Amino acid sequence: MSEICPVCGLPKELCVCDKLSREGKEIKIKTEKRRYGKMVTVISGFDSSVDIKNIASDLKKLCATGGTSKKDIIELQGDHKEKAKKKLEEMGFKVEIE
Repeated sequence: MSEICPVCGLPKELCVCDKLSREGKEIKIKTEKRRYGKMVTVISGFDSSVDIKNIASDLKKLCATGGTSKKDIIELQGDHKEKAKKKLEEMGFKVEIE
C-alpha cells in the first residue's frame, strides 16, 4: 500500500503538491560581490515545501562549483545565473534574473 500525501490527500505517486508549489512562486537569481571581489550567485524565493537541499546539490553538480543552502536561499560560488536559470526552468520553476 502506498503512502498518502498529508497536504493533498492523494497517493505519493499522484501527488501534485510539489508541482503546484513550483509553479506558484517566482524564483529570483542575482549575483553579489563578496569579500575579496568574489562573485556569488544567490537564488531565492523557494517555498518551504520544496526540497532545497536536493536542488542545491543538482545545481552545484551542474555548475561544478561549491555552494550552500540556507532556509530558502541557495548560494553558488561564482557567476552561474544562466546555467541555474536553465536548470530551474527544466525543473518547472518560474525564474527571473535580477
